[in-house]
Amino acid sequence: MPDSTRDLSEELRAKQVRLFDLLRSLGRTAVAFSGGIDSTVVACAAHQVLGENAVAVTADSPSVPRAEIADATLLAERIGIRHIIVATDEFADPDYVKNDGARCYFCKSELYTRIEKLLPELGLSVICSGANLDDQGDYRPGLKAAAEHGIRHPLLEAGLTKADVRALAQAWGLPTWDKPASPCLSSRLAPGVEVTHERTGRVEAAEVYLRKLGLRELRVRLHEGELARIEVPATELERLAEPGVREALVTYLKELGFLFVTLDLEGFRSGSLNALVSIETRRAFEKAENGTVP
Repeated sequence: MPDSTRDLSEELRAKQVRLFDLLRSLGRTAVAFSGGIDSTVVACAAHQVLGENAVAVTADSPSVPRAEIADATLLAERIGIRHIIVATDEFADPDYVKNDGARCYFCKSELYTRIEKLLPELGLSVICSGANLDDQGDYRPGLKAAAEHGIRHPLLEAGLTKADVRALAQAWGLPTWDKPASPCLSSRLAPGVEVTHERTGRVEAAEVYLRKLGLRELRVRLHEGELARIEVPATELERLAEPGVREALVTYLKELGFLFVTLDLEGFRSGSLNALVSIETRRAFEKAENGTVP
């Protein structure tokens, strides 16, 4: 690992120290490790200060793209942290499947329960997530599940923003420092659209196709009526609308099972489906999202 203090601002160096001190105080730690930039930084930091007393645990379910599992495995090897992949079964939970806007709560509850069962066997005592300071300003039911399971959030507790996390990752030489966020496949289904293996598989195949066109930031959102709403950066809209590209894209997505294919003229934006979550559901989780730091 390169010198992690080089090229960092004094403020960020101080946050790095707080992060290391916090993880050191937690001791034997399991990191809920998706392979995304946030959990990767937590896993890397935990391995640096805890060594063999840190273990990265990755969930494997139909909601996780196969490429993300492979990337997480390679990242864990690069970091040097012990890595365990655990099967989760959120698809067996009717509350998760109905997808009423609180799906993430049930997903995280399942994940944390599975990791908790591993703690005695692994000789670990605490679970950490990759939540950062910016996550407090978004609609995240998963934070309620985290609070209920006593999950610690080292990045958030050390005061690191998303930009701070990326800066640390770049300084530490992590190859994914600029990796776009990649939420689970179920997050692509609009609230009210039931989550099924077939639908998440279809979304995954559609996004793989778009990535082969050279796109990095994208989402294929699935709405009622098996309508695919494609989000890409505004600068890429014209390219996808070119006749040859558009026709091939529509043909492929319809072969997958989508009945309608649309291109969102507003462009890519994270969490756009949150706009469809009912006010009642939002309010039920707002209180839980406050005060999640132990």
